[in-house]
Amino acid sequence: MAKAPESEKLFIDGPAGQLEAVYETPSGTDWTGSVVVCHPHPQHGGTMHNKVVHTLARAFLRMEFAVLRFNFRGTEKSEGHFDEGVGELDDALAATAWMRAKQAGSPLWLAGFSFGAAIAVRAAAQFDVDGLVSVAPAVSRFASGLMTQPQCPWLIVQGDEDELVGVDETIDWVNSLQPGPELLILPGAEHFFHGRLVDLREAVMDFVSAAPDT
Repeated sequence: MAKAPESEKLFIDGPAGQLEAVYETPSGTDWTGSVVVCHPHPQHGGTMHNKVVHTLARAFLRMEFAVLRFNFRGTEKSEGHFDEGVGELDDALAATAWMRAKQAGSPLWLAGFSFGAAIAVRAAAQFDVDGLVSVAPAVSRFASGLMTQPQCPWLIVQGDEDELVGVDETIDWVNSLQPGPELLILPGAEHFFHGRLVDLREAVMDFVSAAPDT
């Protein structure tokens, strides 16, 4: 039986103060890469402990990635105050820079869910990463109007019964991008993927495993 990943609770320096985080590493020594996972909207109960965020973390850990989950400013023990996605992008960039320094030389991915997915998209457009996974991205408020799009392997996973992020809205947005990401629509899945978290995990693992340099 494989050993459980090692987990460390810590704080990293953010632009508005300390950001609460959990850094998890695979039990072996041959790591595939690293990933930073962004959580959903903090003013609607989103934290780094969200089930979809946790599922993303488990997917990458199964593939021998080091994983950093963190709380945006003003969430739980993170310092600062909610900043309508502007400051939260800076938080994500700070967390990504921290992981880059921690895991220098290995492939670095970004991932996120809902609000966090949109923030991860914007961060990946600014920070040179090796891959991106966006689950039910809240594009209309937080990722529309990109000046540039991420230049890396990129997966969007969306449920066709999502009650918060309309599937048609996501499809229209994806069609506006060139060349655009890979879009996977899970039939019967709603926003929080109740009963479909295993399907989500497997879809993410399939995509990441097939990407270059992983």
